[in-house]
Amino acid sequence: MGKVFGAHAVSVDGYITGAGPGPGHGLGDGGSLFDWYFAGDTPSAVFDGFKLSEPSARVFDDVAGRVGAVVAGRNTYEDSDRFGGGSPHPTAPLVLLSHRPAPGITDRQTLVTTGIEDAVAAARGIAGDKDVTLMGGGVLTEGLKAGLVDEVVLHQVPVLLGGGRPFFQALPQHVRLRLLEVVPAPGVTHLRYAVEN
Repeated sequence: MGKVFGAHAVSVDGYITGAGPGPGHGLGDGGSLFDWYFAGDTPSAVFDGFKLSEPSARVFDDVAGRVGAVVAGRNTYEDSDRFGGGSPHPTAPLVLLSHRPAPGITDRQTLVTTGIEDAVAAARGIAGDKDVTLMGGGVLTEGLKAGLVDEVVLHQVPVLLGGGRPFFQALPQHVRLRLLEVVPAPGVTHLRYAVEN
């Protein structure tokens, strides 16, 4: 069985979107969080069109290549225009965690309305031996609360957005992390942590 992890581009002040995210507005005014996807000369081996710096390509492709399924929350799903009926990952199917019906769901997406444990179980069934990634601050927080998360990856971009959606929401207790890797790269620092339960 693979690992469960969360990975996001995040500002230094902890936001994964800027102000004003929403359907048709994506990250709001936080588009600079993804500039590093296109700031280099090394094509991603996983995502067509991404040209990263060499250190970012190594980290990004390692993380993205592990993914067998994606669990996303409803806000992320709607803000991303429902991923065009597919998934944010080119090969890993989407499991949508929502507490309300999703009329736009397609046969390439799986809707789970019964909580994070069931969403992760469904994603593990899809992913097989590969990993499951949790996309969105709410989903990651729920996964941490439930003790389901093995790793947290921060692609920390050197910007203070001053507002937006936070990467982490309120947790009932401290979550200890152990640093596994730090990779500085142009426009981003990649930080990978193990969750110590």
